Amino acid sequence: MEKQVMEYAGGNEMAAIAIKQIGYDLMGYYPITPSTQIAEGLDTMKANGETDLIMIAAEGEHSAAGICYGAAVGGGRVINATSANGLLYAIEQFPVQSGTRYPMVMNVACRTISGPLSIKGDHSDIMFMLNAGWPILFAHQVQEVYDFNIIALKLAEAVRLPVIVAYDGFFTSHQKRKCLRFEDKMTVRDFLGPKKEEYPFLDLKNPITVGSYMNEPDLINNRYQLHLAMKEAGRRLKELFAEYEALSGRGYEKVEGYRYEDAETILLVLGSSYDTALDAVDQMRKEGKKVGAVTLHVLRPFPAKEVYTFCKNAAHILVADRQDSYGAGGGNLSIEVRSALQKYGSRTPVKSLIYGLGGKDFFVEDAIKMLEWAGNAKTPDFAYYGVTKGDWEETDAPFFAPLTAEKTKLGATQVKEEEGKVQVLGGSLNATAAIPKRLAPGHGACPGCGIPVNINLLLRAIEDPVVLLFQTGCGMIVTTAYPRTSFKVPYLHNLFQNGAATLSGLAEICYRKQKKGEIPPGDIIFIMVSGDGGMDIGMGSALGTALRGHRLILFEYDNGGYMNTGYQLSYSTPKGARSSTSHVGRQQYGKTFFHKDMPQIMAATGIPYVATMAESNPTDFIKKAAKAAYYAKTTGTAYVKALSACPLNWNDKPATERKVIETAVNCCYFPLYEVEKGKTTLNYDPEKMGRKVPVLDWLSMMGRTKHLQKETYAEVVEDMQKEVDRRFARLKARAENPIL
Repeated sequence: MEKQVMEYAGGNEMAAIAIKQIGYDLMGYYPITPSTQIAEGLDTMKANGETDLIMIAAEGEHSAAGICYGAAVGGGRVINATSANGLLYAIEQFPVQSGTRYPMVMNVACRTISGPLSIKGDHSDIMFMLNAGWPILFAHQVQEVYDFNIIALKLAEAVRLPVIVAYDGFFTSHQKRKCLRFEDKMTVRDFLGPKKEEYPFLDLKNPITVGSYMNEPDLINNRYQLHLAMKEAGRRLKELFAEYEALSGRGYEKVEGYRYEDAETILLVLGSSYDTALDAVDQMRKEGKKVGAVTLHVLRPFPAKEVYTFCKNAAHILVADRQDSYGAGGGNLSIEVRSALQKYGSRTPVKSLIYGLGGKDFFVEDAIKMLEWAGNAKTPDFAYYGVTKGDWEETDAPFFAPLTAEKTKLGATQVKEEEGKVQVLGGSLNATAAIPKRLAPGHGACPGCGIPVNINLLLRAIEDPVVLLFQTGCGMIVTTAYPRTSFKVPYLHNLFQNGAATLSGLAEICYRKQKKGEIPPGDIIFIMVSGDGGMDIGMGSALGTALRGHRLILFEYDNGGYMNTGYQLSYSTPKGARSSTSHVGRQQYGKTFFHKDMPQIMAATGIPYVATMAESNPTDFIKKAAKAAYYAKTTGTAYVKALSACPLNWNDKPATERKVIETAVNCCYFPLYEVEKGKTTLNYDPEKMGRKVPVLDWLSMMGRTKHLQKETYAEVVEDMQKEVDRRFARLKARAENPIL
C-alpha cells in the first residue's frame, strides 16, 4: 500500500483533488449546480500554481462537451463535470465521443432535470446516459468519488471509451467526510501510466479521418465494436478494482451488499441512500427480521450476473428508484434488475418504489418502511413513496388582481414616430409612478439586488399589457418559489439556452389567434428577461430570434456573472474580476479576457432597436423602454440591456449600488446609447459633461475587482482602460456618422 493522508472534504472537492493529482491536460466546463464546485476548486488550485490544467469556460454545456471531444481527439487527457439539464443539453455530443472511441472522464453530480426547475439531487439525469455508450461508475460515498476518478481514467484508456463517475448531488457532492488520498501525486500517475495513442490524430505524416459518414454494413459493425468494448470494460473493471486495492487497501466490486447472504428481503438502492439503508438493516436485524441491502458501483456495463448473485437467495426484493421511466412501471434501475434476475432464472418477485425525487430526504425510517413494503403481499408491485396530498382550497379569486389595459394605459409614456425616429412624450419618473407594478414586492431577492429595480423601471414605461418569459437565473428563482408567484401578469420560464426561441413561438401563436379571432385583439408586449450569464449560453437562441425579427423585447439585466450558481465568470464579467472560476493568486489575476459587447452584437443583426440603460439615469431608462415597446409591437425585435447590481457577488454595499452603477457609466465601461434603425445615438457623454473618471475608480468600488488597485496589476488595469476607451471612441464615431 502506498502512503496516504487524511482529507475532510465533500465529493466535489475529492474529485478536484484526484483531477489535480492525475495531471489532466484540459477541462472544458460550464457552471451548473451542484457540480460547479469541481471547476471552482480546480481554478483555485490553478491560481495558486498547483496545477497547469487548461480550463476553458464554455458558453454552455454543449460547447463544453465539444471542447472536451476536440481535446480528446488531439490526444489530451480530458475532464469535464456537469449535472441535470447541462447533461441533457450536451447529450448529442456523448454518442459522438463513444462512437469514435476517444477516452475521457466526466463527473456527474446527479440532479433533478427540469421542468419544473429544481436544483436538488435525484437520478433523473444520469439515466439518460444509459444508451450513450459510456461506462458509468456510481459512487455512494465521498471516498469512492476520489477512488473512482482514478480508476475511471485507467478504464477509459484501456478500452478507449469515455467514462462517467456519478454520485448524488448535494448529498455525496457536498457533504464532507473523512477520506484518504495518496500523499504523492506520482503514486496516481504511476498507476495510470503514460497515455498511449494507437492512431495519433496530430501525426501529420500519417493523417487520419475521424467520424466518417457510414452506411450499412459499416455502422452496425461500428456499434458492434462499441458493444465489445463495453464487454471488455466489464472484464477490465474486475482487474482494475483488484489492482487499485493493492495500491490503496480499498477493495471494490461491481455490486456491494450488506447482510444479503441470508436475507429474505433485500432493498436495492443507488447512491447515498445505501448508507442510510444499512442502519435500517441493523435495526430490523435486532428485531429478528432477515433483511439486507444491495447497491451498484457500476451502471454500465450493467452487472447482471453480480446482481443475481447478491439477490438470488431473497424471497422479496424491492428496488427503490430516484427516477421514473414514465409509463414503464418502474425506474430504469428496477427494470434492469428485473431483467437481470430473469436472465439467470430467478423467479423472485421484484417490487419498485419511486422515492426521493427533487432531493427529498431519505431517512432510516423510510428504509424500514420500504423493507416492510417489500415483504407485504398486499402492497402493489409499483408505487410512488413519499407523495403528499396538498391542501386544496377551491376559489375563483386570482392570486393577484389582473392588470388590464384599462389600469395601465395612463398616457405617461406616449410614443409617436417623427422623421424616422420614435419620440417619447413624457416618461419622467413622476409621470410613470401611477402605473401599477407588474412585479409584486414579495420576492426573495437579496438586499440591494438590481434585478427588481431594473425590471420595475422597464415595466413602468410600458402601458400595454405584457407577457413575461424569464430564463433561468436569480430573477426567476427569487420570484416564483412554488406555490407563490411575484407576477401579476402572465409568466413563463424556460432554460437559459432557449428562452428567446420559446418566447418567439409564444408571440407568434398569440398573433395568429388574434388574427383568427380566437382571443381579443390588442397590443401585447412580449418580454424575455435574461441575466446571470443567460446571454452566453442563450446567445444563439437570442440571435436567431433577432434575425427572424419576431415582435418582442429581449431584456438583459447584466450583473456580470453566473450569480444564481454562486458567481462564476460570465463572458460579461469585467476583465480582472475575481469569481469562483477566475480566482486571484500567484499565477492568476482574475478573469483573463474582456467583457462581451452584447449590444453591438445584437445591433449587427439589423433589428430596429438596441439600447443600453442604467438605474442611475432613470428618465433615459424609461424613454428607451417605451421605445423598445413601440418597436416590439409594430416592427420587430428590440434588445435592451441594463447594468444590474449584485452586492453579494460584487462584494460592495447595497446602499451604494446606485453610485456604483453611475460610476460604471461615467468611466464609459457601460455607455448609454441606442441604435435605432441602424443609426447610433450617444445619449450621455460623460466627457462633455466633465464627469468622466478612470475605469479604476469604478473597479475600486467593488471587492471583486479591488485587488486591481495594487501595482502588481497595473498592466491589467491599463489594458482595461485602453479597451474601454477604444470602445467608447468607436461608439462616438458611430454617433457622429450619419449612416452608422
